[in-house]
This record gives sequence, C-alpha cells and structure tokens, in this order.
Amino acid sequence: MTASADVRTLAAGALAIGFFTWLFRQWPQMSNATTVALSFFVVVLFVSARARLWAAVTMSLGATLALNFFFLPPIGTLTIVDPQNWIALVAFLAVSLVASNLSATARERTREAVTRRDEVGRLFDVSRDVLLITDGDEANTSLARYIARRFDLAYAAICFPTDADWIVYESGSLDAGNLDRAALASVFERLGAGNDGGSASAPSDHPTMTVGGHRVRLVPLRFGTKPIGLFAASGPPIDAGTLDALAGLVSIAIERAQFLDQRKAADLARQSEELKSALLASLGHDLRTPLTAIRIAADNLRSSWPDEGERREQSELIVTEVDRLTRIFQNILEMARIDAGAVTRDARWVAPSEIVDAARSRIEPTLRGRSVELVVDSDRLVRLDPRLTAAAVSQLLENAAVHSPSASSIRVGASVTDEGLRITVRDHGGGIAPADLPHVFERFYRGSDAKARRSGTGMGLAIARGLLAVENGRISAENCADGGAQFTIVVPADVSEIAK
Repeated sequence: MTASADVRTLAAGALAIGFFTWLFRQWPQMSNATTVALSFFVVVLFVSARARLWAAVTMSLGATLALNFFFLPPIGTLTIVDPQNWIALVAFLAVSLVASNLSATARERTREAVTRRDEVGRLFDVSRDVLLITDGDEANTSLARYIARRFDLAYAAICFPTDADWIVYESGSLDAGNLDRAALASVFERLGAGNDGGSASAPSDHPTMTVGGHRVRLVPLRFGTKPIGLFAASGPPIDAGTLDALAGLVSIAIERAQFLDQRKAADLARQSEELKSALLASLGHDLRTPLTAIRIAADNLRSSWPDEGERREQSELIVTEVDRLTRIFQNILEMARIDAGAVTRDARWVAPSEIVDAARSRIEPTLRGRSVELVVDSDRLVRLDPRLTAAAVSQLLENAAVHSPSASSIRVGASVTDEGLRITVRDHGGGIAPADLPHVFERFYRGSDAKARRSGTGMGLAIARGLLAVENGRISAENCADGGAQFTIVVPADVSEIAK
C-alpha cells in the first residue's frame, strides 16, 4: 500500500463521513447519537481495513470531531455539557483507535505472511534450479543468475577468496570490479575465517557495502561451520532469515557441483582404465595373430620340404600379415595425430571416383576376393582434401569387409550435391545392434558382440569421424530395411560445373 493509496482511502472516508452527516442533519427524526456513532464507526473500520495506521487514526479523530460538532449538544460547538456524552465520545474514540490499530496489525501480519510465502516459494524455485545445475564450469555463474531472477535482485554474486584476490561469479547490472576486495576480505575474516570456523552470525548482523550507489548485503557461505566465501545481494529488501536460508542453498549447490565434478572425474578415470584395458586386449590379440602367422610362415620357408609354389604362398602370407600390422600401427598413429590436432587440410580439385579408388587401394589386401560395387551419380569435380576423405572411406570399407560375409558384395555410392560430396558404404552383414548405434563412432567401442568377435580395436570409425571433422564433414550410420548397415559421409566442398 503506497502513501497515495492511503490518501485516496482517507479522502473516500472523509466523503462518507460528510455524506452521513448531511443525511442525518436533513432527517433528524432518523438519527440519534447511537445511530450516528455506529454509522461513523463503519466508515472508520472501512478506512482501517484499507489504509495504514496513520490514515485510520486520522479518520478516527475526524469522525470523533464530526460526531461532537454536529450531533452532541450544544450542537455547532466542540464543547460538551452532558457528562454522559463525554463518556460516549471517549468510548467512540477509544473503540475507533483500537479497531484501527487491530486492523492495521492484522493487515501488516497478512502482508508479512504473503511476503514469507513468496520468499519460501522463491527459495523452493532456487532449490529446484540447483538440481538442474550439472555443469561444474558454469555452475556458480548459473546459480547467481537464477537467484537474481527469482528474487528480482539488481545484483547477485558468489565470491570466493584466493591467495591474492577474489573470484567473483556475478549476475546483474553492477560491475564486480567495483567490489571493494579489502572490504570483502575484512568481512570474511570477521565472519569466522580466522578463528577455526567461527560461528554463524546473527541475521541482523549482515554487513553491507556500497557499490555504484547501491547497498549490497553480504552473507557468509559455509560448508558446515567452515566459511568458504560470501554471497552478495542488492535489490528489493529480503528478510534476514530468508537471506541466510538462501546463502545455505548456495552453499549446498556449490558442494553439490563439486561432488558432481569429482564423480565425473572418477567416471572418466574408470572409463579411461576400461578403454585402456580393452585397447590392450584387442591390440594384443590383433598383434599376436599376424606375428604368429609370420613366424610360422618364416619357419616353413627355412624348411626344405616346401616346393616353389608353397614358398610363394608362404611369402604372400608374410606380406599380407605385415600389411595388416602396418594398418594397425597406421591407425594408432592416425588416432594420436587426431588427438594432438596435427591433422591439417590440403584442399584440391578431385573427382569422386578417384577418392573411392584411393580408398580401395589403401586396404587392397582386406578387399581381396570381395566384390565392391561402385555407383557414381556425378563425376563433377569437388574441392576438398582427397587424402583425408579417402582415408575415412577406407576405414568404412574395411569395417564393411570385417562385418559382412566374404561372399557378399559391398556397395559404394558417390554423388555430388550443392552441399558437397556424399559417399555411402553399404554392406550385407548382420547390421548394427540398436544399443550400439549411438556409440559406433566412439573410440575403442567394439560393439555388444566384442566378446564373441575378438578382432578389431574399435579405432576405425572413430578415426574416420576425426578425419572428417578436420574438413567440417559429418558421418552417420543406419541399418537397412533389407539387412546390413549403411554409413554415410557428407563433406562440404566447392563443386565444379565442369565434369572431369
């Protein structure tokens, strides 16, 4: 309720008193002192219920004077002859003042109850916002922003001391650079930083500072009894108890964010160990197999029993297994280069068919004896890095050869659109398990059938995605309705209207 609203209510009450005075003076047979007093009392109660105490008291005094002047003899004066009228007048004034005070008190308590209800609701909203905060890097800034919005604060900040300065996560219109660091340090020390945790300060003891002409209240943030920082707030008045509860919520949110960060770090460490174990196991198998084959073939070549044809066969076996080892080490090096950001882009004009041919030549031993069907919809030139694109396509071809029957064909489609180059690799294997689809491009992920299928390091598709990322390309996987899986590569590139 504003002062202007109180004045309007008081004016309405004065008009009502004037109306009743005129009415009872016009028809004196309808009035007596009791009727007039009760009518005036209704007006006083109305003003008391609508305005603050000062307006209700003013209305009570005005109604008392009107009753005395116009209706208590001698009429037209403020003097009273009959002692009974004195008693009636004093009783009317006392009852009016008491009623005004009670009404004002009840209204103030109602206002405080509504304010507390709103503050509790806002605290609940902040606690719900805390549960939505999961990013540890932005948790404190997000928390300050949520609090400023929920409580309509002009400024909210979460401040942590460091060895040399303060770290401030803020939200609002004020500039954190204007916060007096020395004053923050003094307040923090006084609130218990220097005496083994200290004790919580009373709500009324919240210190303040002035920033840019605005009053900023400071509340300690604690883990248990240990102070960890300060919460600063400027804006509409907030009850001291509510401000303490809000600071408690901020402390809980900070502790929760730290716990989530620790749990995330622990999960990452566990996943890293699992990936290392899986990598070592798969690499151990993939390296042991060709090395064993090479050793057996070498022993056979040293023997006297093989004829010329058998020696040639053993030599080819050695070459094949050496190529296999070479591809494994190439994958490891490619993964290391991608992680180090050492892969660079060298764009040139090239035909789509040349990229597919280069990819096939990279893994020729793996595709030996396999039928590869190439469908090129357009032979317009595209400007991209043929080395990176061909390397990514070769990973898809090798993946298709490993996961499909040797008697089945592999279909490679290439087309040129306004967006760039689009290449699809389709196999006729068992497809990808639905649970594996979201993870097929993760490094070292070998699928749900990894235990039954010992070969493969789980690096190929991750390498393909990393190489394409250098060209701002994308890769996706899907199961085909008639069986098998299809991988699609889209590489943004300039397109020439002149075919090769």
